[in-house]
Amino acid sequence: MNVGIICYASVGGSGIIATELGKVLAGRGHRVHILSGDTPVRLTDYQPGLSFHRVEAPSYPAFREPQYLLSLTNKIVQVSRDEGLDIVHAHYAIPHATAAYLARQILSSVGGRVPRVITTLHGTDITLLGGDPTFKETVAFCIDQSDGVTAVSDGLRADTYQHLGVKTSIAVIPNFIDCLANRRRNVPGLRAELAPDGQAVFVHVSNFRPVKRAPVVVEVFARIRREMSAKLLMVGDGPEVNEAARVAKRLQVAQDVAFLGLQEQVVPLLSIADAFILPSSQESFGLAALEALSCEVPVIAARVGGLPEVIDDGVNGFLHAPDDLEGMAASAVRLAADRVTHTRMAAAARRTAEERFSEARIVPIYEAYYAEVMRRERRGYTAP
Repeated sequence: MNVGIICYASVGGSGIIATELGKVLAGRGHRVHILSGDTPVRLTDYQPGLSFHRVEAPSYPAFREPQYLLSLTNKIVQVSRDEGLDIVHAHYAIPHATAAYLARQILSSVGGRVPRVITTLHGTDITLLGGDPTFKETVAFCIDQSDGVTAVSDGLRADTYQHLGVKTSIAVIPNFIDCLANRRRNVPGLRAELAPDGQAVFVHVSNFRPVKRAPVVVEVFARIRREMSAKLLMVGDGPEVNEAARVAKRLQVAQDVAFLGLQEQVVPLLSIADAFILPSSQESFGLAALEALSCEVPVIAARVGGLPEVIDDGVNGFLHAPDDLEGMAASAVRLAADRVTHTRMAAAARRTAEERFSEARIVPIYEAYYAEVMRRERRGYTAP
């Protein structure tokens, strides 16, 4: 199959999954074309069958900002014509579903091969932006006009129907992970460097957007520090990193909190962690949580969105109400102090990744969905 994948290039769940999907599909014999405004962070070495098409968004004095939507639409049209795409797979609704819809209409109007459009919904494109009156009707229309729509969790599917009122059928295909690449490693030197006195190690990995509640991670850690000697690794960067640092100083735990910035390789850091702390106000799936589980790191998370579909409370981690910071801290202390419980949960965490969310299990579901969509009657226009 010949597939075009549209995604954001920046660090974030949608771009990571879209890029990894493209790489695995190419490895399985498909031709894959990734379209984005910049090279995706997970698109590194050359791989046969996989190509990247940069979307250039020129800036003109008459426009207030670069017209990425129009440039992306034009790039989709060009690549579809040149490569004979069967499917255009848009990851993240805004603006990718809109660009894919416009490109399909252009291709239909001039004749020739018209690809099917599949839109995958990832989270804040629906829960935050999708409900904004500025975007809502356009986004809902373009989702409904897609030939196929998927969401990464049952929770996100429900949110999409609730927030946007879309009528089309939405299939749930969860995120996935390469369990071979994402597995716990023996890195005693790194643990000795970051926790030199044998402290418990907790970790948080995110883009530090407000929805991730990075300052709350520090507040939970401050409660942990009252009970035991510990270190907190804050991995990533974003708008709330400075506020999290201020909270660490205010709560007098700054000496035990390491802000490590963006890290291309997080597996070594996860490999020295006793638990992963994720008190997000909303998570449509929680890819960072899955990465932790795959590295045998139990996750302590807020019971929101799709996280209960990934974290089994009391089995591979703990779920708490978003404002139950004392409960999160108590669970963290229990995991670090009770090695029997930790060993049991760490093993369950790895099983979760391998049995439910491995790429070997999930990517074939995408392939089957592609084939199903190709068999369906075309939607939203009359092909010439």
